[in-house]
Amino acid sequence: GGELLVDSLANLTKLVSLYLEGNSFHGNIPKEIGNMTKLQQLFLDDNNFFGEIPASILNLKELKTLDLSSNSFHGNIPKEIGNMTKLQQLFLDDNSFFGEIPASILNLKELKTLDLSYNSLSMEIPIDIGNLSNINTLDFGYNKLTGTIPSFIQKLTKLRELGLENNLLTGTIPSSIQKLTKLRELGLENNLLTGTIPSSIQKLTKLRELRLENNKLTGDIPSCLFNIKGLMYLFLGGNNLIWKNNTKIVPKFMLFRLSMKSCGLAGEIPDWIPKQKTLVSLDLSENQLEGMFPLWLPEMNLYELILSDNKLKGSLPPSLFNYENLELLSLSRNNFYGELPSNIGNASQLKVLMLNDNKFSGKVPETIASISGLWLLDLSNNSFSGNTFPNFSFMRDLQIIDFSSNEFSGEIPTNFSQGTRILSLGKNHFSGRLSGNLSYMSELEYLDIHDNKITGELPHFICQISTLRILNLQNNSLQGSIPGCISNLTNLRILNLSSNHLVGEIPAKFKNLAGMIETPDGFSYDSRFGLQSFTFETKINDVIVNWKKSKQGLSFNNLKNYSLLDLSMNQLSGEILASLGSLKALKLLNISHNNLSGLVTQQSIEFNSTIISKVATTDYFGCE
Repeated sequence: GGELLVDSLANLTKLVSLYLEGNSFHGNIPKEIGNMTKLQQLFLDDNNFFGEIPASILNLKELKTLDLSSNSFHGNIPKEIGNMTKLQQLFLDDNSFFGEIPASILNLKELKTLDLSYNSLSMEIPIDIGNLSNINTLDFGYNKLTGTIPSFIQKLTKLRELGLENNLLTGTIPSSIQKLTKLRELGLENNLLTGTIPSSIQKLTKLRELRLENNKLTGDIPSCLFNIKGLMYLFLGGNNLIWKNNTKIVPKFMLFRLSMKSCGLAGEIPDWIPKQKTLVSLDLSENQLEGMFPLWLPEMNLYELILSDNKLKGSLPPSLFNYENLELLSLSRNNFYGELPSNIGNASQLKVLMLNDNKFSGKVPETIASISGLWLLDLSNNSFSGNTFPNFSFMRDLQIIDFSSNEFSGEIPTNFSQGTRILSLGKNHFSGRLSGNLSYMSELEYLDIHDNKITGELPHFICQISTLRILNLQNNSLQGSIPGCISNLTNLRILNLSSNHLVGEIPAKFKNLAGMIETPDGFSYDSRFGLQSFTFETKINDVIVNWKKSKQGLSFNNLKNYSLLDLSMNQLSGEILASLGSLKALKLLNISHNNLSGLVTQQSIEFNSTIISKVATTDYFGCE
């Protein structure tokens, strides 16, 4: 890629259409483009352009289509854009624009498509939005817009797609929305909307997608929704809506995706759901569902099944894993028990498998290692046992592994993929020394082996895992001194070696722990898998956030802003290092219950004001 040099193009003054999308151009847009006064179509999307929108483009008065999406433009959207009155398609999505949506944009009476999604726009939606009377696609999703949905939106009678999701919108869903009778997609999810679902929504008879998930909506789920014949995507979960469990419903639609997370479903799954034979995604999590795993569910051949946080019990039917379409299975926090079916490897398309917080037991089936695309495997908080593991080393996509709080024994397993980023093995019965094979995991960011029976010295090869951000070896039987080379781990921001048998001094080089001096950037998981499904992306992001709901008050999502050094409950000796005062990003320091000497003064250790400093107290902190 390079800069766009238009010297050679500048003479093309009769050019009507210019397509430069999908290259690696970077830098500012050359002002010479403003000489192409006959341009009607300009496509510069999917490059690396940055800076503000240049005035030269705003002078192209004949433009009908302007696509600047998927670049790195920033600043305010210039109000002069309102002078480009022939514009019919305007794409500014997926940039870094901020500030308000300029009211001048409402001068663009010819506009049919306006996409400002995936920016950082704030303030309210312009009250006269109804002026855009020709618009059929309006997308303001994934910004920071506040205020209410203006009732004037009812004037946009040609609207087919309305995307306001992932903002900070408040107030109710205006009942006047019923006037948008051509609407096919309505995306209001992930806002702060309150009130009930207006029954007038049933007048949107052309609706294909209704996305109301993760707001603060209340009241009963209106049965009239089930009369919208063409509905394919229905997302109601994550509100305070109530499903009347005795309601007899015969829906007129056939859904592809359904979310009724936290909708007060109790007892068995409503009997209309098994009849939705076209379903590929079903989320009934956070309800009060009871009984055994429904045997009709495997027959549905779903891609995504989320039943976490219910009261389901029994063992899993082997038939569940015979359908190769299954990509996401979350059964966390139920009362399932028994061994996992040995044919689990037949679910060859699984990307996410979350069976944590149940009562499963027995060994992990060998066939699980044949699910080559598995990305997250969480078996934590069960009663799994065994001292041998399947060979995960060929599962190149497996990045997050949580086997904590089980009954596993034997040596610490190391047959994981080189691309493993999170490995959580705490609260088991592992014993022996740490194996040098751990350093083979060259992208490891999070290693947690707390509350086991690991012996021997803390090995120097730990210092070779340069990507480590979090190392927790609390409550084991490690001996010897702390290797000074740990200071080479420049990303390390949580180090917990408490409750071991470590001796010697705190290494002087600890003052160089860069991750504890400045707070580094947070975890960044590419959670998209290149899939076409927005819900799948959202689900994976939810999975990250909820991956561990809480680590003793420290949610996994907050770890990215947290820095901690805990060396308490050992036999460390020598002076308390004044140089620890350089670790300015520390939020917690605990070196209590050792044999350290020396005075701690304000001068010797000066910390960031938010630190909780535990130097010689009897308090005990664990980073579980």
